[in-house]
Formats: sequence, structure tokens, C-alpha cells
Amino acid sequence: MANRAFRSRRGLVGGLALLLATGLGMAGLSGCGAPSYTYVADSAAKTYYKVPNSWHPISKDKMNAALAAAGGSGQGIWLTAFDGTKAPAADHFLSFQVAKPFAFSEIGQLNTDASNSLSYNSLRDFMLPVTATQRQSVSASGSFPLTDFKLLRDNTVTGKNGVHGVRETFQYTYQGVSDTWDEDALTNANQDTVYFLIVHCTNSCYSQNQADINTVMSSFTVGSS
Repeated sequence: MANRAFRSRRGLVGGLALLLATGLGMAGLSGCGAPSYTYVADSAAKTYYKVPNSWHPISKDKMNAALAAAGGSGQGIWLTAFDGTKAPAADHFLSFQVAKPFAFSEIGQLNTDASNSLSYNSLRDFMLPVTATQRQSVSASGSFPLTDFKLLRDNTVTGKNGVHGVRETFQYTYQGVSDTWDEDALTNANQDTVYFLIVHCTNSCYSQNQADINTVMSSFTVGSS
């Protein structure tokens, strides 16, 4: 299932320039009250987000191996990923059995054709098919294994310096297990870069951890010092 569920990264140049690139920093910051958070930042891209300190980082090598095993392109990919389970594992990224949140983020450069054709809808479909057109297309192929799509959120996002995109929250079912996916897919004013963050887990997990997940997603910031 994983290789079919995992999206095609069409238009990304040279793999992906992800948040573990040179210049990335992670710092645990504790404020008043709980939970405290770990900030993840790419200073070169002026991009950051934060995750609860209880979520465990997944190494780049382990994520690359998991992506390659799932039929994705792991070689040369830089990324950040965090797993809320007590036994963190990179293959939880595409699992429908994860009972704690899993976060994955990346920054990707687009080639000219992809940049010229980038739209809000293509950002919505960046990870999994969300728009009706794309869902109909993959359904017609007969090879897409996910069912029972349900859209929970469809918001446009406007940031600083021309940054714009979407936040989508949706559900899919695989072999009787339903998962909730919450994603930010943003681009810059030139539309030559995509900034992506997704958190997912089972529907019941998402409901139980919705406050933390919303904090993570709302913290995703592009274009700020």
C-alpha cells in the first residue's frame, strides 16, 4: 500500500531541499505550562515549526530508507520527521496503524514547468489526492487503495512576502482503518519552492491529540526571521 499511497513528487528539482539542510537548528524551548515544544528551523529558508517535546525525531538516514522501501525517492532527500510513539519508526510515515501523531516536513524546489503550473489545487494534492478531479483520476486508474475520503478542512493561507497556500485536513481509510491527515502546503511569491508539513495518525488519535496537532500546524511559518 505504501508505495501507492505515497505521492509522486512531480516537478521537484534534485530531490528535495528539506528542513535538515545545512543551517537547520533545533532548540527545545520551555514556557509556562505544558507541554513544552521543540522548535525546528531552517534559517536559510526562514522556515520553522514546533512539536511537543514528547515527539521523537527520526533521523534522515532512517527516513530515506523508509521512503526508498515504500517506492519513493529517498536518495539525496533532506527532511525532518517526528514520531509521537514510544517506539518511533520511520515507516510510521505511511502507516494507517499509528496511534500517536507522526509529523513530516520538507522544502522542495520546483522546475520551470511545475512552477508555471502550480495552483492551489496542486498544493492540495501535493501528498495525497484531495481535490475531486484528482480523486476521480486515481480512482479511475484502479490502483489507488485508499477509500472513504472525507474533507474536514479546506483553508487558504496567506503569509508574509507573498507566501501563500492551503491547509487541508482529511480522512482516508485503508483495510478498515481510518486515518486523519492534516497538512500545510505553501509556496513563495515566485512559486518556485514548496514548503510542506503534514501530521497524521488514526482518527481516534487525531481527536485525542487535536490541540497539540493544531499547535504544530499553526506554528508552521515561512518567510520570517
